[in-house]
Amino acid sequence: MSRTESPAARLQALFEGHRLTPTQRRIAHSMVRRAADVPFLSSVELAELAGVSQPSVTRFAVALGFDGYPALRRHLREVAPAEPAPESGSANEYQQAVEAEIENLRHLAEVLADPAPVRRAGRVLAESRPLPVLGLRAAAAQAHGFAYFAAKVHPDVRLLNEGGTMLLDRIDAAVRAGASALLCFALPRHPREVLDALVHAKEAGLTVVTVADSPFAPVAKVSDLLLPAAVGTALVFDTACAPMLLGRVLLEAMCDDLPDAQARLEEFDARAAARGLFVE
Repeated sequence: MSRTESPAARLQALFEGHRLTPTQRRIAHSMVRRAADVPFLSSVELAELAGVSQPSVTRFAVALGFDGYPALRRHLREVAPAEPAPESGSANEYQQAVEAEIENLRHLAEVLADPAPVRRAGRVLAESRPLPVLGLRAAAAQAHGFAYFAAKVHPDVRLLNEGGTMLLDRIDAAVRAGASALLCFALPRHPREVLDALVHAKEAGLTVVTVADSPFAPVAKVSDLLLPAAVGTALVFDTACAPMLLGRVLLEAMCDDLPDAQARLEEFDARAAARGLFVE
């Protein structure tokens, strides 16, 4: 592992290739979110951070190939030396939530240092006619925002933001119409219905591209391309600035593979001006 990589990137590389249980994925996700602090945390502190038992942390370390958590922590101090994150000082709880979300965006910027996955995903989505976009419950807003803008440059975008017995029928209809891919936004708490829908989509032959809160999210195992962007958890309800921004980045990549995207945008602007659609 290169020491020029971020602590979060080094941690993700450590977890790759290991079959982790849901509890272990939760621990891994918590470690990535607090990558700079993890080498200094005790097993009890890490357990509290992840909301699991202390023995679960020990079993997690063994699953990664270490004798126990102390050996894992020594390894982290050797390969990812970092100072603990500075104390928030006098910042109030609202400021701390904003700072945590800024850190999520910094982590997203580090992930995007390699643009290949996003570019590949953009190409896959651009080629799908129609393009179904799925997002339920907390992720419905992300799916709606992406679909709203995507419809300005893509000829056939189909928003799937409501669950129920018709959801699989609508996926089947998109397949019959020629769809080759599906974009999913998946955020905590992860609805079982989303997982079932992605399993169905893959069985129907669709390539599943997913924007999720973590590489270890439950939807990872049923996604062909997973693009991670962490959510903020400092407030009563999660914040999703990073997933929203990643959605816009993905939209930009898709536009790069739609040859008539610019022409469609100019056509829309002309029609909007003629109708007086916007207040200038």
